Amino acid sequence: MADADAHSLDETILIRDAALLKDTVREAGALAQSMFRTELRRWTKGASSPVSEADIAVNDLLEARLRAATPDYGWLSEESADDAARLSRRLTWIVDPIDGTRNYLGGHDEWCVSVALVEDASPVLAAVFAPASDEFFFAVRGQGTTLNDKPVRATSGSELDFARVAGPKPLVERLKPSLGEIKLHRRIGSLALRLCRVAHGALDAAFAGGNSHDWDLAAADLIVQEADGRMSDLSGEPILYNRREVAHGVLVAAGRDRHAGIVAHFRNRPLA
Repeated sequence: MADADAHSLDETILIRDAALLKDTVREAGALAQSMFRTELRRWTKGASSPVSEADIAVNDLLEARLRAATPDYGWLSEESADDAARLSRRLTWIVDPIDGTRNYLGGHDEWCVSVALVEDASPVLAAVFAPASDEFFFAVRGQGTTLNDKPVRATSGSELDFARVAGPKPLVERLKPSLGEIKLHRRIGSLALRLCRVAHGALDAAFAGGNSHDWDLAAADLIVQEADGRMSDLSGEPILYNRREVAHGVLVAAGRDRHAGIVAHFRNRPLA
């Protein structure tokens, strides 16, 4: 791999990997769509996390395409055994083959393929593809975010319209406890899509409850940031990826000014 600058991915490699990512995620999404609403073998991993043969098939396709083209890169996927070798790699693919598996298995449209390329601890390329709703989000560090090849931006302003906020209700209610009952945006079962909705202004803000993982977040993070939004933990600290520990606490994504207001609120009223 060329290494023209110790702190910045070589532009030629970035262009090559962006094209590879775009083509591969489209192919993976087409495979997932071809298996959607069919009879699938399914099982549960851990305490309650559903998995199906579609998750594994999509993961296998992504791994075969991406790792064959970039054998020196690390690999972290929800559906692959973790390999600690990734920790020593400057560049690592972070993959969720089907984010929103419950939605997928239930025949609902809100699921996606989510892939990011992380340099050191920060994403530099991101693709989130929701085939059932024909939404393809793509971001390159420093080059903005597109949805279906058209530039998009997060909404501006700092006010909060709770009907345009998505996330765990008990958490969001802490923003305005004096209001009593509030009505939030309907639940979005794919966390990556929930966060990406901020990038094109469908939502003003989105929260992730505790115990999200790198593969849920890395692609959406860059997509939000490159759409002039911000995504962080509630203290405002950026999210670091490809660490030994890949689980994260409570997070928020929003346009810049709104994000700053939400972070300031929780700094003064931290979660217990």
